[in-house]
Amino acid sequence: MQPVVHTDHAREQWRAGVESRMLVSAGSGARQLCIFEQWVAPGAGAPTHFHPVEEVLTVLAGEAEVWFGDEHAKLVAGQSMIVPAGQSHGFRNPGEATLHMHAVLASSEFVAIREDTGETIRRWGAAGPEAESPGRPGERRLNPLRRVPRGPRPRNA
Repeated sequence: MQPVVHTDHAREQWRAGVESRMLVSAGSGARQLCIFEQWVAPGAGAPTHFHPVEEVLTVLAGEAEVWFGDEHAKLVAGQSMIVPAGQSHGFRNPGEATLHMHAVLASSEFVAIREDTGETIRRWGAAGPEAESPGRPGERRLNPLRRVPRGPRPRNA
């Protein structure tokens, strides 16, 4: 049994105005969960994307505007949103203070597909910085961030 020391994981710049810190993932020995925190500056957020697994977003401080397609909801500290697998969603910080969020994905590796570009983003997998992807001989994979172009997402009937 080995504890995961969260303070050993530094915050990373995810995109402009967004910092992330991985808490638990395949890289720390998890097999079915990816848990991370994000600090989001006013006006910043995540573009519309989806995950192949369920996600739970929880606001720890500040406020978030979350959307599923055309539906929008405002979350404040102490509230969560359950995002079904495959559901296109995004969020932004509409407030004047930093938004602090906690996210849980039902997968040990972060995988997101951007709706606007079809690009697949992978982070925090178990492989080292330059490991081959399992099942794809010769394909190189960079952690913590890998971007792979992808075609349009099939729509459920």
